[in-house]
Amino acid sequence: MTKITNHLPTAELQALDAAHHMHPFTNADVLADRGARVITRAKGVMLTDSEGEEILDGMAGLWCVNVGYGRDELAEVAARQMKELAFYNTFFMSSHVPAIALAAKLAELAPGDINHVFYSSGGSEANETNIRMVRRYWDQMGKPDKHVIIARKNAYHGTSMGAASLGGMAGMHAQGGLPIPGIVHIGQPDWYSEGGEMSPDEFGLMRARELEAKIDELGEGKVAAFIAEPIQGAGGVIVPPDSYWPEISRICAEREILLIADEVITGFGRTGNWFGSQTFSITPDIITVAKGMSSGYVPIGGSLVSDRVAKVIGSDEFTHGYTYSGHPVAAAVALENLRLLEEEKVIERVQSDIGPYLAEKWHGLADHPFVGETKIVGLMGSLALTADKAGRKPFASEAGTIGYMVRERCFRNNLVMRHVGDRMIIAPPLVIAKSEVDVLIERAVKSLDEAYKLARDEGLLKTAD
Repeated sequence: MTKITNHLPTAELQALDAAHHMHPFTNADVLADRGARVITRAKGVMLTDSEGEEILDGMAGLWCVNVGYGRDELAEVAARQMKELAFYNTFFMSSHVPAIALAAKLAELAPGDINHVFYSSGGSEANETNIRMVRRYWDQMGKPDKHVIIARKNAYHGTSMGAASLGGMAGMHAQGGLPIPGIVHIGQPDWYSEGGEMSPDEFGLMRARELEAKIDELGEGKVAAFIAEPIQGAGGVIVPPDSYWPEISRICAEREILLIADEVITGFGRTGNWFGSQTFSITPDIITVAKGMSSGYVPIGGSLVSDRVAKVIGSDEFTHGYTYSGHPVAAAVALENLRLLEEEKVIERVQSDIGPYLAEKWHGLADHPFVGETKIVGLMGSLALTADKAGRKPFASEAGTIGYMVRERCFRNNLVMRHVGDRMIIAPPLVIAKSEVDVLIERAVKSLDEAYKLARDEGLLKTAD
């Protein structure tokens, strides 16, 4: 058996990595010159790299390790399932116990009449399913022209062709001929950056009503669905104003538009409820899930589907699926992960204990001269960096210059905190302890202080005209 803890020296690992491993969202030449930080093991909220440094993971991997690293229960379930039934598909009128049990549990936990699941291996695949499913739904309803899906600018829904088209990130659309036809975008509910002199509630209503205007422009008979994250995650943890989601829900209900809540990040406790839809009182027709569904221990995702949509889709053959839809090992691990979240009352703790504790500490960062706004819901927070607190103005430097500077200081101080443009974001494992929150905040303050001094010394504390 290979013991990965007995590894080659870091420089050799970095050289092999650069020679053969193509990384996501990475300039390979820059990475080869710098060398990857090689993570060798993890426990709880702490990572250990190949040099023995311990790093506090403020991002739960990629928003996903909700129950923390090193849970023996999940490893044991995976091993047991591999020995019993390592793989079988769910095509050809077949099923297996893990897929059946997990589907029933998801139906129990999901809000409203969401009682069905179409499995995938991750969020991108699930959103590809959603594109096909909503278009097929309207086909079967005798309305084949209802095929356009409305999404939002700066949204993130995955990286495959359809999912990246749903997403509204200009940098992704600049590569690969995106978006595909039949997908259009409206503005995001980012009051801090785009609200101007409007109040948050005024801005929230204005942005929600862009959906109504777009439906009128296209024609209601052309629009199949609207997709959005309850909170934009990869877009910078953009928390919408209170007025936004009630108005979006009204419009979708009145205009016969299916509502898809992409909960790949907000699902399974991140916002202090099982689903972000519950936190924001959203009644979706479809919920996209992945990440926290298995706490990232194995790849799994899915589309949670309402009774009315599932009934129509199930009335004829839906010519869609993946080899690993409902993979037995993935389903077994996900089911055990849900048991841990439930029996250890992890989500209740996010809502009433560790969430409020982190929020108090996080909002305290608003006093830092680099921080213009703090936002946090559950264990999902952001800092808007600025050199002009009152005016909310962006920096004169290229967007992301300052955010990257802070991120690099965080990494050097053994804290994983990401940047999105000039916003800093966190989403630590839901099991983080209060003492570990204190460490997170201490390292964040140190990193902000160091980056602020560096930016000041380099003359970068200037705002755009």
